[in-house]
Amino acid sequence: MVAARLEPDATVRCNAGMSACEKGGQWERALALLREMRGAKLEPDVVSYSAGISACEKSEQWQRALVLLSEMPIVVLEPDVIIYNAGISAFEKGGQWQRALALLSEMSTAILEPVVITYNAGISACKKGEQWQQALALLSQMPEARLKPNVISYSAGVSACEKGEQWQRALSLLSEMSSSKLKPNVISYSAGISVCGKCGHWQQALRLLSQLLEAKLGLDAIVCGAGITACEKGEQWHQALSLLGEMWNANLKPDLIFSYSAGISACAKGAQWKQALSLLTEACEARLEPNVMLQRGYQRVREGQPVAAGSFATQRDVRGETGARRYRLQRWDQRVREMRAVAAGSGASRPDAGGAVGAQRCQLQRGDQLLREGWAVAAGADAARRDVGGEVGAQRHSIPPLQRWDQRVRERRAVAAGSVAARRHAGGGPAA
Repeated sequence: MVAARLEPDATVRCNAGMSACEKGGQWERALALLREMRGAKLEPDVVSYSAGISACEKSEQWQRALVLLSEMPIVVLEPDVIIYNAGISAFEKGGQWQRALALLSEMSTAILEPVVITYNAGISACKKGEQWQQALALLSQMPEARLKPNVISYSAGVSACEKGEQWQRALSLLSEMSSSKLKPNVISYSAGISVCGKCGHWQQALRLLSQLLEAKLGLDAIVCGAGITACEKGEQWHQALSLLGEMWNANLKPDLIFSYSAGISACAKGAQWKQALSLLTEACEARLEPNVMLQRGYQRVREGQPVAAGSFATQRDVRGETGARRYRLQRWDQRVREMRAVAAGSGASRPDAGGAVGAQRCQLQRGDQLLREGWAVAAGADAARRDVGGEVGAQRHSIPPLQRWDQRVRERRAVAAGSVAARRHAGGGPAA
């Protein structure tokens, strides 16, 4: 009789210890207590397994949770709703959406009614698995099960639509929340803004951002970053800069990826190289990995954006684009002289039928292309006419006229053509 009374007390104490380990995130200790119970010939009950599975769920150990779930039929224990919820949440955190849906389906077989938490975990699992159709299907099943979706349910659904780039369905869910007298939270708005930006609907993204401000939910870096990215895709550099200003006014530090990079890209698409340089300088002053920012700016240069020369100039000359362009043109002047000397030498000795002269012609064409790019940048600055006495005037007074460079290119072509003609006349043999 005494042993019979002590055994339940020992089981209760072990369960309490496992629950404490679960709340403290100590899943190894929780499972160790479960093993000790078996070693002491104590039979774990449903509470024991529930604590063990919950500990594995919170520590993202879905494989361990699966093992415990598979053990319960062996020890003749029926999982309850709490255990199913913990198991589905464990699969959700492990990105195992198929297992989560299978466990959810198993509940109906066990004649157990899922609760809102159960569906929320299933929708979140489908969201992480980028299965937006399955997520919306679960969300639509909740009213059929006489369950009312809450803010977490809708937020997970909107996030699933965001991953699937279903902007219309995301907006429909947000509207449905308002009809159900539920107030969207920051997560809901952030996912909606992000999916609208991804799909190129920057107006809808800014409308959601305005609704967020009207609801007095407060801005955070993620929401602003999603808004700036939406403006960048819509080539709305004015709006992007305005959002960056709002971040500073709200004492939010813009991050590198979602804020500054998107802002610089928006200015590049809008041919606002001065604004892009200002953001680049601001990022450097904020110590946000300026090397990465400069690489992005240089990439814009190679893609032909007007901001290219500006961002490349900051690497070479603190004074700006004019100094970098002057340096670049002087460098090419030196290369012209060197290649003239090479051309003169190849005219005297022609031992190579397709080597030096062909390579030289390739270099001449490349130099011509680069000079044409310089022309395009200069023409863009002249066409903008935003700075009458600044960059364009400095270029006219501080460097030789661009016509002189075009003439030099023609001279280099003539030298190369003469070298080829002389080589053909000599029959390809070396000069005496």
